Amino acid sequence: MESRWRLDLRRPQQQSRALILIPLALIVVISVVDMLAPPEVHLGPLLVAAPAITASFAGPWTTSAVGAAAVVAQIVVAAVRTTLVDLNHSVQIVALALTSLLVALFAHLREQHEREMTQLRSVAEAAQAVLQRPIPARMGPLRIASVYLAAEAEALIGGDLYAAVRTRWGSRFLVGDVRGKGLEAIGEASLVLGAFRTAAYRQVDLPRLVTHLEKAVFGDTGDTGTPADGAGGADADAGESFITAAVLDIPDTEPVIHLADCGHPPPLLLRDGRVTPLEFRRPAPPLGLTELAGSEIEVETFAFQEGDTVLLYTDGVIEARNESGAFYPLAERLASWPPGDPHALLQRLCQDLLTHVGGRLGDDAAMVAIKRDTTTTASAGVPSAAAGSPGA
Repeated sequence: MESRWRLDLRRPQQQSRALILIPLALIVVISVVDMLAPPEVHLGPLLVAAPAITASFAGPWTTSAVGAAAVVAQIVVAAVRTTLVDLNHSVQIVALALTSLLVALFAHLREQHEREMTQLRSVAEAAQAVLQRPIPARMGPLRIASVYLAAEAEALIGGDLYAAVRTRWGSRFLVGDVRGKGLEAIGEASLVLGAFRTAAYRQVDLPRLVTHLEKAVFGDTGDTGTPADGAGGADADAGESFITAAVLDIPDTEPVIHLADCGHPPPLLLRDGRVTPLEFRRPAPPLGLTELAGSEIEVETFAFQEGDTVLLYTDGVIEARNESGAFYPLAERLASWPPGDPHALLQRLCQDLLTHVGGRLGDDAAMVAIKRDTTTTASAGVPSAAAGSPGA
């Protein structure tokens, strides 16, 4: 399951055609009531509501047509109640016509803005397809599902990231979360994803791969030296950039997971109704801070047997709060659900998470569920050069 945004342009058009009945009905009702009202009661000014309502969902031509209909209705009311040269009705007609023109202009500007937003969202969708490539539903003995939930409905890409690469010896996964938001976070995410996809095939062991990712981030944020006088601002901010990440190797021929953790929330292992965090004794600092801290990258190995599922996620999941401020109890929820395939698991998890927060997340959230189906050997599609585990 790969989350994707799609723009449906036909549905808004169909809704606009149905909504146009509301301002037209309003014109008829106001006009009839105005003609039947006592002489001292004038409801004509209320007709301006018709083009104003239309401008909220229709274009300038439709808004102008409704405004013209409202003006015609006001003329009919004036002819029925008094005369067209009556000062009160004449002023109302002129004011309604001018207001309708202004509202039509507003509709034109709104339509232009919506067109620009549609183009921007299309570009963002294309950028997401390049940056956050879909993970295959199956890689060797693994079944996989992934999803990206943006905190804002208009945002298609963000600082959370995940990727998977098929190597000679098995499958390699990355999940991470960039500190910060906006274009800077997206740029950092693209650096890490590009470095991972390039080096995952060449770096045999995980420590070397993580070191390569660290250099990609650290090289972009600058050296360890103190910024020169006057540099301040942007350079200082760049030096504070970091990315939490978890990198996993899952061999085809061994029922294990090799895991390198760089300050990221621990993956959760689902086995026989139990949920176990794959916690590190000494996790490394986040990418971008490893060289500064002088830490060595360690790899730990965990059992990953047939039928097991491991869930990778970002902190947008576990830090999601409900109205009372309670965090989302991810492990407890997973333990209470019956086992299923990765697609069903993430579908249920997304629905439950959005219900917990009332339909809107405070931060982006990315999730990858991986289930081991069967054990394969080198003769089952894995080249003989892949013998042995590369993880540690």
